[in-house]
Amino acid sequence: MKLATGREFDRGLLGHHCWLELANGDRIELPVGRWADGCDAGDAVLLDACAGPTLDVGCGPGRLTAALTRRGVVALGVDSSPVAVRLTRRRGASTLQRNVFARLPGEGRWNHVLLADGNIGIGGDPDALLRRLHELLTPDGDVLAELEEPGHGVRQDHVRLRPDPADGRWFTWAWVGVDAIAEIAARTGFRVVWTTSRGHRWFAKLARA
Repeated sequence: MKLATGREFDRGLLGHHCWLELANGDRIELPVGRWADGCDAGDAVLLDACAGPTLDVGCGPGRLTAALTRRGVVALGVDSSPVAVRLTRRRGASTLQRNVFARLPGEGRWNHVLLADGNIGIGGDPDALLRRLHELLTPDGDVLAELEEPGHGVRQDHVRLRPDPADGRWFTWAWVGVDAIAEIAARTGFRVVWTTSRGHRWFAKLARA
């Protein structure tokens, strides 16, 4: 499994306009501005569901990790990008530069894991990612994931971050629609508690089965 490296996300976190280039030449614009700003109504869906220790996987510049910290919730951001780690710490939140598949603090003791901003696509294999998160959670823990709108199913592709013409590397990513999450959850030891939307963003809560 090939994961995106920290370097591949650094430019996106620092830039004002960037996108994912797909292998067929298509591109997907990335909401870098929203990631760097404060939390919105969609983010509140995730934040309001966190009542105990929370791991924010792929935390980016740390808006959710910092928001939970301000609420008095124990939260740790995890990201492969050193820039993301620095930006999260500047917000006053705790973060760790680490691959989610590597050893992490508090394994088996997290109440919640956040997969915001489509981070269920990390590694290009949602099944493998959710099985890994299963190991991190308490027996009654849950995953709070942001998904694609209904009708998208599951899609995997090779992508690279642009603009980065000098050294942009290809990595694997996945997209999961709300219509596909129940089947993936059942395969990986979870069940869907709820799905909901705010504006154009869709979310699901997955509890350990």
